[in-house]
Amino acid sequence: MRTLLKDEDGLAVDIRVNPRARRMVLRLCPDSGTARVTLPPRTSRAEAQAFITRNREWIRLQRERRATLNRPFVPGLDLPFRGGSLLLAPGSGRLARHEGGQLLVPGEGSLFAGRVRRWLTQQALVLLEAETRQLAASAGLRVTGVRVGDYRSRWGSCARDGRIAYSWRLILAPDTIRAALVAHEVAHLAHPNHGPGFWALATELLGTPHGPARAWLREHGPRLMGYGAGA
Repeated sequence: MRTLLKDEDGLAVDIRVNPRARRMVLRLCPDSGTARVTLPPRTSRAEAQAFITRNREWIRLQRERRATLNRPFVPGLDLPFRGGSLLLAPGSGRLARHEGGQLLVPGEGSLFAGRVRRWLTQQALVLLEAETRQLAASAGLRVTGVRVGDYRSRWGSCARDGRIAYSWRLILAPDTIRAALVAHEVAHLAHPNHGPGFWALATELLGTPHGPARAWLREHGPRLMGYGAGA
């Protein structure tokens, strides 16, 4: 079940009931800035509202922090890209194109930003689909589909039917970080959990422990989520 409540500033808070939840949990979606509260079953609306009120200062501080990380796609932005960088610059024609250390993008305002996002999404899809299918094949696992999207609270996911999805913003991270995410999701094809068997396979697929990549994403992930926001 999903509903909306208001925080002290009158902004909507996304409320979700999880049958497996044992306590109330508050998170801020890194891309949208929406506060999300997960509730155990049979939690009353009054209890949820009181929980939001008790945490209003945390919500406010996190939203302020997120606002400082927003980096709209505009000419002159130095964009991280696969461990290097791309300078966004005005271009001609109808499509963005990569030349040297620049991404030349025609149009202005939302048109400019939309073309940057589409180019990055396409680059992410091409790389992630090839890498996912290759790694899955090498492990004797079957992936039924790969897609990328503008996910707000996760870097990747693996459905039980073998479909894997990723955040397009992984193209902004170094290649080693993207490789770790691919190994993580491919391992979920065999283990739909985070038990010892999963981590053993994920480490085998990556060839190195996942700790450094997970630490990198914890530190730098919020900054990556800010790119393309606030336009």
